[in-house]
Amino acid sequence: MTLEVEMPEPPPDDRGADEPGDEASEPKKRVRRRRSRWITVPLSIVAGLLAIAVLTPAVVGARIWFQARQDERPRSDAIIVLGAAQYNGEPSPTLQWRLQHALDLYRKGVAPAIVTVGGKAPGDNYTEAGAGRTWLIEKGGVPASRVFAVPVGRDTLESMKAVGKEFDRHHWSSGVIVTDPWHGLRSKKMAEDNGVKAAASPTRSGPSVQTRDTQFNYILRETGGYLSYVLLGKSVQVPDETVKRIRIDPSETASPAPPASPGG
Repeated sequence: MTLEVEMPEPPPDDRGADEPGDEASEPKKRVRRRRSRWITVPLSIVAGLLAIAVLTPAVVGARIWFQARQDERPRSDAIIVLGAAQYNGEPSPTLQWRLQHALDLYRKGVAPAIVTVGGKAPGDNYTEAGAGRTWLIEKGGVPASRVFAVPVGRDTLESMKAVGKEFDRHHWSSGVIVTDPWHGLRSKKMAEDNGVKAAASPTRSGPSVQTRDTQFNYILRETGGYLSYVLLGKSVQVPDETVKRIRIDPSETASPAPPASPGG
């Protein structure tokens, strides 16, 4: 006796590898892959560029914020006081705060010499460096042989180039920079690029540390200034609040220098 078994038919979609349906779908898959690559690759490049554009300023701003909170006082060859406005030979409050801080560092033995930096605006009779040097000698009691004026520069880069030459002349290698907190990172970078092993000890007085809004604005400005220097080799002027030429009696806003310690 012979048994006849009726095999079930395969479902319509269950076709063999050699059936014409797969051959027709293969070109479509290749076209889809090509199209997806043409879209994915440019989008990936754009996303990467956007990430760099956003993250780079954010990282620089974070570094500026971190540096502003450091007070670096290694034993060095000289203290560098970056310039600010002076009024007919009298240091502005901002400059006097910096000079006082440099004087404190000098008296604590951080460095045996002080370098004052800064040129003069058009029409001025005195330079920022000269006004600072005179104040340190006459008000601070620092021996004249220990204070060196570098009367060059209306921006940080120009000043640091001159400072580098002054350090070479004295065979110095290290310096502690006195400036506003947010200016520390950029000034250190410029000093190091001009041959000075730099640290930063910022002042804690002045317009740059008054309010959170002011501090945020200074960080934004310094972020742009740092990137401008690193990417383009250019410097920017110090903030207007620092060099604003208004008639203020520095004695009203900055405490007078304490008497010089015996022996200079």
